[in-house]
Amino acid sequence: MDSIRQNKVSRLIQKELAEIFQYESRELFRGKMISVTVVRVSKDLSVAKIYLSIFPSEGNEEIMKLIKQLTPQIRGLLGNKVGKQLRIIPELAFFVDDSLDYIDNIDNILKH
Repeated sequence: MDSIRQNKVSRLIQKELAEIFQYESRELFRGKMISVTVVRVSKDLSVAKIYLSIFPSEGNEEIMKLIKQLTPQIRGLLGNKVGKQLRIIPELAFFVDDSLDYIDNIDNILKH
């Protein structure tokens, strides 16, 4: 069970990262739409697990490699946006959220 503080920090990080990916994706991830689906923050607020949905899903591995290389810069941009609200900017860990692909696969199976 997450605390109220964890939920607030998660929502804040999700909102700000969504904006960062929206603006940065135009230059870095041409042709890909990246959305932040879930953010889970540890109890001590030091680590944030961020789940990303990438559309179209072809080439996810290359995009995730690029995102992991850019993690320090993304954390810096996040720090600039939420620095007044958070004392410590959490370490960011990015993961692919493939739940939409899973749902689409189940939908296709049920149609046949």
